[in-house]
Amino acid sequence: MSRIRVGLVGCGFVSELHMYAFRRVYGVDVEVAAVAARGDRVVAFAGHHGIPRVYRSFTDLIADRELDVIDICTPPNLHAEMIVASMQAGKHVICEKPFAGYFGRDGDPQPIGRHVPKALMYERVLEEMDATRAAIERTGKLFMYAEDWIYAPAVTKTAEILKATKDKILFMKGEESHSGSHAAHAAQWAMTGGGSLIRMGCHPLSAILYLKQVEAKARGETIRVASVTGDVGNVTANLKPEERTYIKANPVDVEDWGTLTTTFSDGTKATVFSGDMIMGGVRNLVETYTSGGSLFANITPNNHLMSYQTSEEKLASVYITEKVDRKTGWQYVCLEEEWTRGYLQEIQDFMECAATGRQPLSDLALAYETIKVNYAGYWAAEEGRRVVL
Repeated sequence: MSRIRVGLVGCGFVSELHMYAFRRVYGVDVEVAAVAARGDRVVAFAGHHGIPRVYRSFTDLIADRELDVIDICTPPNLHAEMIVASMQAGKHVICEKPFAGYFGRDGDPQPIGRHVPKALMYERVLEEMDATRAAIERTGKLFMYAEDWIYAPAVTKTAEILKATKDKILFMKGEESHSGSHAAHAAQWAMTGGGSLIRMGCHPLSAILYLKQVEAKARGETIRVASVTGDVGNVTANLKPEERTYIKANPVDVEDWGTLTTTFSDGTKATVFSGDMIMGGVRNLVETYTSGGSLFANITPNNHLMSYQTSEEKLASVYITEKVDRKTGWQYVCLEEEWTRGYLQEIQDFMECAATGRQPLSDLALAYETIKVNYAGYWAAEEGRRVVL
C-alpha cells in the first residue's frame, strides 16, 4: 500500500486535534507532508509536528503534486471554495464542520445576522450546497466530513445496539454547550454562518440524523426529516461587564442560545440544544429513547475519572477537560479526550478510505442534511412557525 500524503490547511485548535489523530493511524502509511496558513504561527506549528513543507497560500498547497488528501481546518466561510478547488486539483478532501453556511453577499445590510431574512439564507445555502455537491461528484474524489461525533465510542455503541435490537427510536435529545468561544469570529454571522446552534449544535444534530438512518436501515424503512421548528436568543445580552468573568459569549449578530426540533416522516421527534452560557466544561450528550429501552451517550462529561482537588497551583500542568474555569473541587476528568470524542476513529476511517477508495462513515449526505436542517431551524425560529421540508 502506497503512502498517503496529507496537506493541512490551518494551524489552529482543530488542526492540533487532527495532528494528534494522524500520528496514531495504524495499518495505513500516512504522512502529513505539508501545511498552509497565512500567519507566522504556521512555521512553529510545522516545526513542532515535523511537517516538512510550509506554504503561505492555499493555492500553493493544492498545487503540490505529491499530496493525496487536503484536510481543511479553516473558518467556515472558506470551506465551500476550498473543497471545490482542492478536489478539482485532484485531491481527496477532509473538511471540518460545518459543510456550508450563509456568510453574506454584496449589498447585504450589516450585520447580516440581524438583517438578512433566514428564509433567504436557507434558499441561498441550499443553492450553494447543490452547486458544491455537483462539483464534488464531478471530480470522482472522496469527500470526508469531519464530524467526530459519528465516531465517538458512545455513539458507535448506540448504533450497534440499534442495529441489533431493530427497535423504533421514538425521541432523541442532543446537546453541545459550554461557556462560550474565545474566538472573536464566533460572534459574527459573516464568519461562522450562525451562532451556537450551528457552531456547536451541528454535532448532536449530525449524530441524531445518523442514528435515525441506522434505525431506518436496520428496520428496512425510509425515514426523512419532515419538518423543523426552532427558537434562538441572546440570553447573555444584558450581563454587566463584571458578570462576564466566566461567560465568554459576547455575540454581535448571532445567537448564544438555540434549540431546534425535528419531526421525522415516521412521526417521531428529536430536539437539539446548544448554548454559549453553560458553565462546568463542555457538554456533549445524545439521549435515545426507543420502543425497547433508553441509551444515554455521555461523551463529555462522563465519570471515567472524578477528581476532588484543592490546589490550582499544583495542577498547573494537568489537563482536566475543555472549557473548565478551574481544576479544583469536584471535576469530571476527560481521559483520552481525542478517543472519547471520536477524533482518532474519524481520521483512521478517512485514511482507510483514501487508501482503498471506499466511502467514509461520515459523508457528503450527512454534511448536506445537517446544514439543511440547521438553517431550516433558523428560518423557523425567525418566523415563529414550523418549516416543512
